[in-house]
Amino acid sequence: MDESNVTPAGAEATVRDVVGRIEEAAVVDHGVLYAVLSAVFARGHVLLEDVPGTGKSVIARTIAESMGLEFTRIQFTPDLLPSDVSGSTVYDEHNGEFEFSEGPVFANVVLADEINRAPPKTQAALLEAMEERQVSVDGTTYDLPEPFVVIATQNPIEQEGTFRLPEAQRDRFSVKTSLGYPDADGEMGLLERRANRRTLSPSVEPVTDPDAVLSIQELTEDVTVDEKLRRYIIDLARATRRDGHAEIGVSPRGVQRVFEAARAAAVIDGRSYVTPDDVKRLAEPTMAHRIVLTTEASVEGVAGGDIVRRALRSVDVPAVSPDASEPDGDDPGSEPLADSDVADSSADPEDGASPADPSSDDSSDDPDATWTESDQSRDSDDVIDERSPTDEATRADDDSPWP
Repeated sequence: MDESNVTPAGAEATVRDVVGRIEEAAVVDHGVLYAVLSAVFARGHVLLEDVPGTGKSVIARTIAESMGLEFTRIQFTPDLLPSDVSGSTVYDEHNGEFEFSEGPVFANVVLADEINRAPPKTQAALLEAMEERQVSVDGTTYDLPEPFVVIATQNPIEQEGTFRLPEAQRDRFSVKTSLGYPDADGEMGLLERRANRRTLSPSVEPVTDPDAVLSIQELTEDVTVDEKLRRYIIDLARATRRDGHAEIGVSPRGVQRVFEAARAAAVIDGRSYVTPDDVKRLAEPTMAHRIVLTTEASVEGVAGGDIVRRALRSVDVPAVSPDASEPDGDDPGSEPLADSDVADSSADPEDGASPADPSSDDSSDDPDATWTESDQSRDSDDVIDERSPTDEATRADDDSPWP
């Protein structure tokens, strides 16, 4: 792969090689894996929440190994100090001066294992690193290597001795997902892999290098996102804020992370433009963990993912063409906003008005009472039929790496 002239097709081929190499060591659902890789190529961070033994650490390590990235693992414990993460200044007796000793956060891929076992002060040590790609120690700022990705894990079932991640830190993760248990064939594959190696932990050889990863990250910045798709992302986020079971919906930072992840998903699929399917695939892993639920939602067993799925059912999916130019609001020939867009913009509860769309009213005791069958998400084929017949837009579904 020529890093100086990377194309969407070349990036897609590289990602397929990376996925193939990861699957040599682990069994993981393609949808989960591509969501994680979308965060990586979007310069984001990943939170994996699952029970022990499902391969969270293995996935993090093999992602780093397959891309030739430097990998470190930090085991978070209640006595872990912030300096144990970022590093500290130590006195060098030989030189007679203080020198900065880098902490384990100075790596391309950092596995923050069981991040919720460390106290909030130590968890906060990651905030600057995750958002600013730098750490500050004793008044001096040190840049972290590029690329830089934090993959954090937490155990959802054992809460004794843990510290819940604050909302501000959860919002720093581009994607939150879980691996789940593999099916019977998947576990048979795990035993087959174990039988063919003599080490306890699997390892893989790299198929690319850090420069190529940086080139793919740069390529995502050139991906086109139609104005109607941008509005679609915003409408989904605003729908979560109007939901009666959400105390706080998706934040403006979350809107940007969805936008970035969708662009990375397009590159993974070998395209230079985003489709509605890219947004729909990534809506739940990029939005659900940003939603703060009401007390009633917790009692009724409503999760953030339920709110995102309701938003997907209520918001109209735009029909876009990869060859269409950006709409110009001053051009009388430009395509007007959909009726649902106008209603939403003119009657936004955040501006002090009640929503015009009755489907956004979640005041009913039944959380799904206001969502009708007509609100079901549109089939992606309906969108594809309205695109221009370019070679990219008419690719067979079997060519897509997404499940």
